[in-house]
Amino acid sequence: MAETSQAEMLRETREGHVATLLIDRPPNNHINRELMVVIAARLEALDADEGVRAVVLGGVGKHFCAGADFSQGDSGGLASPPGQPGRLLYVEAARLVRTRKPIIAAVQGAAVGAGLGLAVVADFRVTCAEARFSANFTRLGFHPGFGLSHMLPRLIGPQQSALLFYTGRRIDGVEAHRIGLADMLVPLQDVLAEAQKLAAEIAISSPAAVQGLRASMRRGLAEAFEAATEREYQQQVWQRQMADFAEGRAAMAERRPPRFTGR
Repeated sequence: MAETSQAEMLRETREGHVATLLIDRPPNNHINRELMVVIAARLEALDADEGVRAVVLGGVGKHFCAGADFSQGDSGGLASPPGQPGRLLYVEAARLVRTRKPIIAAVQGAAVGAGLGLAVVADFRVTCAEARFSANFTRLGFHPGFGLSHMLPRLIGPQQSALLFYTGRRIDGVEAHRIGLADMLVPLQDVLAEAQKLAAEIAISSPAAVQGLRASMRRGLAEAFEAATEREYQQQVWQRQMADFAEGRAAMAERRPPRFTGR
């Protein structure tokens, strides 16, 4: 199969000191290994660009990112290719956490599973009532990933995180804003523009001061993220061999409640 180019998966625009990256994998902007590599590489390149002071990360179409692409197999398209080291998704995700410049996620639709993990990597989230947020991993029969076992409690606290993790429930943008998962709640048609407006407001400040403060406030975060993802990876490896994982995927595809047995 021909390799997908960066331009076909990630649109990039600039206005002033703000760069906007939009995931473009229709219809649901599912994330896969290749897209993770592209996002990480672009954020690192923007780190090196002195003209960029803040980044907006969003999605083209109805959704921000509706999760992993399970059409590519049991790993959701996130496992390493043959001959390459394991844990590739988590290695790439750690690159996102290590970037230096503020990131604002524009969440206009679904941010589910790995898509939620991607949104939580950002410093701020702008959303709308129509958006949907879900850590649906347990409904699929396996442990949450993408560092969410550390990142979500850090953002909204352990109790709210446990509620979302254990139930796998979806919440809308209003509820996400209420519990602190989203920072701004705006009309659907304004999500991207308001995220860009926030990024532009941040870009007015001294870039050295903002980046230094960000590094102070996020001190130790990358290391904690990597430790969490190592634990998550080990749990997922054996849980993906269970019948419950196959049942979770089948239930999702058939749009029905899963019938788990604990095996």
